[in-house]
Amino acid sequence: MGIFDGKVAIITGGGKAKSIGYGIAVAYAKEGANLVLTGRNEQKLLDAKEELESLYGIKVLALKADVTPDDESEQRVKDVVDKTIETFGRIDVLINNAQASASGIPLSIQTKDHFDLGIYSGLYATFYYMRACYPYLKETKGSVINFASGAGLFGNAGQCSYAAAKEGIRGLSRVAATEWGKDNINVNVVCPLAMTSQLENFRESYPEAYEKNLRAVPMGRFGDPEKDIGRVCVLLGSQDFKYMSGETITLEGGMGLRP
Repeated sequence: MGIFDGKVAIITGGGKAKSIGYGIAVAYAKEGANLVLTGRNEQKLLDAKEELESLYGIKVLALKADVTPDDESEQRVKDVVDKTIETFGRIDVLINNAQASASGIPLSIQTKDHFDLGIYSGLYATFYYMRACYPYLKETKGSVINFASGAGLFGNAGQCSYAAAKEGIRGLSRVAATEWGKDNINVNVVCPLAMTSQLENFRESYPEAYEKNLRAVPMGRFGDPEKDIGRVCVLLGSQDFKYMSGETITLEGGMGLRP
């Protein structure tokens, strides 16, 4: 038996790839959770559904949904939540992982479209999902796990819209932790650094910068999407564990938790 048997987790950006979102999905599937996976790439979502259901005997609802600067994004999020309740009848954990950005473009030449990409896919998406899921999380005394980044904490060059979105998510999460604590909803933020396909692309494009980042990690490696990031999310989403809600957790190369 897993600790999430009979429970339901929504994971945004959870399509099958070498990514943090899919690593989290695997970690939750191994604990028996039924999953709702959202993303922009329908095939990656279907591939994830097929593999997770086959390997772990859970049920996966795969829904293509993207939050963009248009008038339909909020309704797309509401539709995801409505379909989740229609299919499973409950929501126990909301994990806001999805994020797109125009990284590598200096602030001085960022366009509004560049900026909107980061803000809508990250900050607005997190806001929409949290607000839509709140009544159901209140019923289950559930958990919210949001994703921020060292890009915002440390001001990484070339990531102004991404950093702004992530710092906005940290602020939003602290407010939610304060307001929703009375409802026994746990809210936490994870700032991950994991070996993903995006990081591999970064290594190929900017090998010197990659090595510099790697040398800054005391353990000499980046985190694993499932074993490091996913397992921490399992811990934070568990009813058996109530962390200091509203605190920021930084994961650097499998170092563990560092408030």
